[in-house]
Amino acid sequence: MSNLRTVPRSTTQSVTESNAVQSGTRKNSAKQAAARRGARLKWGSWAPPTITFIIAGALWQAVALANPYVIPTIDAVWSSLAKEPMMYWSNFLVTLQEVVIGAGAGILFGFLLAVIMAEFQIMERAVMPLIVVVMVTPVVAIAPALVVAFGFGMMPKYIVTALVVFFPMLVNSLAGLRDVDGPALDVMRTLHASRWEIFRDLRFPGCMPFVFAGLRIAMPLAIVGAAVAEFVAAGQQAGLGSLVTIAAAQANLAVTWASIALLCLMGVTLVSLLALLRKRVLWWSEDTTVAR
Repeated sequence: MSNLRTVPRSTTQSVTESNAVQSGTRKNSAKQAAARRGARLKWGSWAPPTITFIIAGALWQAVALANPYVIPTIDAVWSSLAKEPMMYWSNFLVTLQEVVIGAGAGILFGFLLAVIMAEFQIMERAVMPLIVVVMVTPVVAIAPALVVAFGFGMMPKYIVTALVVFFPMLVNSLAGLRDVDGPALDVMRTLHASRWEIFRDLRFPGCMPFVFAGLRIAMPLAIVGAAVAEFVAAGQQAGLGSLVTIAAAQANLAVTWASIALLCLMGVTLVSLLALLRKRVLWWSEDTTVAR
């Protein structure tokens, strides 16, 4: 025992403090590296599209200055928006109403029909051929017949918008409802789970990535459907699509392209809101599902 040497307390304390300092330095270095990676990722996310839009705007302005009777300049479009904001706003609301009501009905009906088809395959064999026939019929040919059937109000425009978004929503939802985990389905059937329990606990959560894939297709199509309905469905001359038609007939390029820009803004806004909703709802799922 007399030959054993004890390490002085001061030496042990200094070694501990040195290790703590080194550990803190490593943690700070890791945090700084993570911050630099995050900054690079943020820069890489917004810089490329910003540069692309700047280049596209410069090219647009150059072509507009060289060909004033083909497309208007950006400042002319902005001036038109600033001069008559209420005209654009009222027509914007009309088109947005068509998108919300028409697309909402088409999305809801498409999903409900997909649920019925997933549960009863005989319904798919009976109804799907008729749906395909309707979907391959040009919507511009259906719109005038809808005006004759439903009058000159908003109903034909709602129906046209609903038809445009119905099929992608139906197909994606049906694929998701059938793409279930086989072993999990076998376990639930072994436990004598009812159809409602299987749908609630297995099919519905599992189909959500497919549903959002369908929504990403349906949202832009809803804008297209509403605009096309305003182009071809006679009746109330309101909405951005109608404004495009009237301004183009008068060769008013500024109003025409200002209305088109607002349609683009509406589509981008809806798609962005859908992306935020998807992150909240599918926080557990990576964004790897593609539309089928």
